[in-house]
Amino acid sequence: MGIRIDEIDERIIYRLTEDARHTSAPDIAEEVDVSPPTVRNRIRRLEEAGVIEGYHAQIDYEKLDGRLTNLFLCTAVATDRKRFAQRILDITGVVGVREVMTGGQNLHVTVVGSNTGDIRRIAQEMAALGIDIDDEGLFHRERIQPYTPFGPDEPDRTPLVTGIADLSDDADVVEIPVADDAPIAGKTLQAATGEGFITEDLLVVSIDREDRDQAVTPDGNTVIRPGDVATLFSRTGIADETLRAFTENWSED
Repeated sequence: MGIRIDEIDERIIYRLTEDARHTSAPDIAEEVDVSPPTVRNRIRRLEEAGVIEGYHAQIDYEKLDGRLTNLFLCTAVATDRKRFAQRILDITGVVGVREVMTGGQNLHVTVVGSNTGDIRRIAQEMAALGIDIDDEGLFHRERIQPYTPFGPDEPDRTPLVTGIADLSDDADVVEIPVADDAPIAGKTLQAATGEGFITEDLLVVSIDREDRDQAVTPDGNTVIRPGDVATLFSRTGIADETLRAFTENWSED
């Protein structure tokens, strides 16, 4: 049975999910109009109740010597699911096991390997335990965000990204509106590239502008204006930092 929570608890959960590392009790306290000790006590209560189970770093293992992250969809007898989950965690390279309340594919196992041979070794060790591997696939990318109903009321919030399409592998095409306070606003594409807002593998394909009937085909001298809708293309995936450069005022700490 779950514990009762109120709006303050909801906002605490929202902010910690959003960025636990850089969110402090005084930050949350100011937002919900309570004292920092109250927030700390609420966090402690949520931890003791098992609502907040821990604080984990989100790691991109591919950037660590090209390691591979693989997801295995497995099936175990429902009555033995918990026991199998624990035994799977003992296998070197397994970084996560999720138990799912279904008859089939009731164990989702995330593993990291140095190469495909290492991934096969993990699969063989799971099979040796009596686990049926139904499907598998290499991770493409994972995005995590807080549970919106626990956040601040923003009924008029404009989506940061209006369209996105995966083409192949990591290639992305994104349509993104330029915010009024975006750091890239007012800069030429050449200047934005020099300041690192636009990476070498990113191409600004076109810009839709309110005062024009047709899209602008940009070049290095094209100035990005607030209200523009830029179409971005990248063969290697568009970084969060690039999206933020178009959508919000930010600075690196």
